[in-house]
Amino acid sequence: MKKTDYILSLIAQGEHEHQDFKYQISDARKIARSIAAFANNSGGRLLIGVKDNGNIAGVKSDEEIYMIEQAAEMYCSPSQTVHFSIYSVEGKSILKVDIDEAIDKPVKAKDDNNRWRTYYRVADENILASGTHVKVLKHSSDNNQGTAISFTEKEREFLDYLNNHGGITISNVKQLLHCSQIAADEMIVNLCALGIVEINYHDGECLLTLKD
Repeated sequence: MKKTDYILSLIAQGEHEHQDFKYQISDARKIARSIAAFANNSGGRLLIGVKDNGNIAGVKSDEEIYMIEQAAEMYCSPSQTVHFSIYSVEGKSILKVDIDEAIDKPVKAKDDNNRWRTYYRVADENILASGTHVKVLKHSSDNNQGTAISFTEKEREFLDYLNNHGGITISNVKQLLHCSQIAADEMIVNLCALGIVEINYHDGECLLTLKD
């Protein structure tokens, strides 16, 4: 496939969980949130010089690369490494920025109030991860710590509920099991680490479901 055909095929996909369009980069802090969100998920890419509707505007790649490097190195914690590719379509430059899944999670970026927050990519949006999800992300990076869990009556009740109802919000877990938020979080983190349960976001709510 020619380079032009390749980049056009990516644009044709639209924005999704692993791809975001940016007309231009004007704020390194804001683009850091996109980098962090992709890094906390399973990676992704930015297409700079492409409008939200897929129209190609083009960019001055040197300026964009500098700001994105700033975003990844100075405004992400821990700092991230990104990979650049430049494509020319009808005389206009498109900058492709590939972001790898982070090894050390969670990756944080600053919000509008200059606070370090954890972002996660869901569909075509960067959202704030829930507190429980942040713990799950951190646990996924602790490779040297094994996961051990004994399936008590509460775990069985929780898994039965998911099997019968499809899902439950994190906020409702402690009510279901009559336990503290700390105990609920510990159970959720362990079940996610075992690959039994996963976190999904729907209509602004953080949902727990059985993993397929």
